[in-house]
Amino acid sequence: MNIIPAIDLRGGQVVRLTRGELKEEEVFGQDPAAMARLFAAAGVRRLHVVDLEGAFQGSFKNLDGIKSIAAAVDMQVQVGGGIRTLKAALDLLEAGVSRVILGTAAVEKPALVEDFLQELGPERVLVAVDAREGRVALKGWVESSEWDALEFARRMQGLGVREIIYTDIMRDGTLEGPNLVALERMARGTELSLIASGGVSSLDDLKNLQGLAPLGVTGAIVGRALYAGKFSLAEALAAVQAE
Repeated sequence: MNIIPAIDLRGGQVVRLTRGELKEEEVFGQDPAAMARLFAAAGVRRLHVVDLEGAFQGSFKNLDGIKSIAAAVDMQVQVGGGIRTLKAALDLLEAGVSRVILGTAAVEKPALVEDFLQELGPERVLVAVDAREGRVALKGWVESSEWDALEFARRMQGLGVREIIYTDIMRDGTLEGPNLVALERMARGTELSLIASGGVSSLDDLKNLQGLAPLGVTGAIVGRALYAGKFSLAEALAAVQAE
C-alpha cells in the first residue's frame, strides 16, 4: 500500500483544514517545494496536492506552487482542486504533474470524465469521491449532491475510471481514525483501486488500512498526522512494509 503525503495549498502556503472548513485553517509552511522535497527524501513514491482555492472557486489559484512542487521532486504528483476543463488538466500535465483529480466536474459533467479518459488515458485520471454522511459533496465540500457515494463510484467505474480517492469529510483533518466501515463497503462494492483519505492518526490506522489491501485499497493519504508529528514518514513506510 502506498503512503501518500498531502500538501494543501492556499495563498501559496502549505495549510491543513479540519473537515474542509476554512475557518479551521492551520498554516504549516511557506514553501511548498521545500515541503515536497522533505517528503521525497523519506522515500515515498507519490504526493497528493490540492489547490484549496481552486476547489472552492473553480479555477487554479496556486499554479505557481504546484509547478514548483512538480519541478522539485522526482516522484508522481497527483493534483486536484478546480480542475473543471481539459485545458486545465493539460496545463498541469505539461507542468510535470503525473495525475489529475476530478471532483466537482465528475459529479456535474460525467461526460467530461469520458473526455479526460479518452484524451489523457485512465492512468492519468483520478476521481475524488468526497462523502459526507454517505452523500457525495462538491465545490470544496460546501455543497452536497444527491449521489450515494458507492453508486457514484460505480458510475465512474462504468465510464472507465480505474482509481478513486475516497474521503470521509467528517474524518478529514480530525485525527479520529479512518472510516473503515465505509471504506470496506466501497472496496467490496466496486472493482476500483481505492485510495483512502481522511482521519489517519496513527500507525495502527495505517495497518488497519493495509488490512483492506486485498479488497483493492492501494494507498492512504496522510496529512495532519504527519504535520502534527504523530509519526514520521519513515515509520509509516516501515509499518505498512512490515504488514
